[in-house]
Amino acid sequence: MGANERWMQIIEVLCRRRQDTMKNLAFEFGVTERTIRNDINILSLSYPIETIRGNGGGVRIMDCYKLNQKYLKPEQEELLRRLSIQLSGNDLAIMNSIIKDFALKA
Repeated sequence: MGANERWMQIIEVLCRRRQDTMKNLAFEFGVTERTIRNDINILSLSYPIETIRGNGGGVRIMDCYKLNQKYLKPEQEELLRRLSIQLSGNDLAIMNSIIKDFALKA
């Protein structure tokens, strides 16, 4: 299995489990914990992944994140919020629903 395939499988596993340990992921994918740490560092540049330090720590993906759903980039969300100031009525409601459905909630 190549790195790209492993990365996608790690994301799929995290989306199912929401959280796991580096040790368990390393065992499951047949690589070292250092490799998993490197993988997580790379994935965290594109996905809302957070590492948890300490005993029992590991890695988790943001609760609201769903695989294969499109999300607004922060600058896209900011633009829509600025534009929505000029809207009212049904147009404002539609804009707010777009932001609600596609903004990645922290």
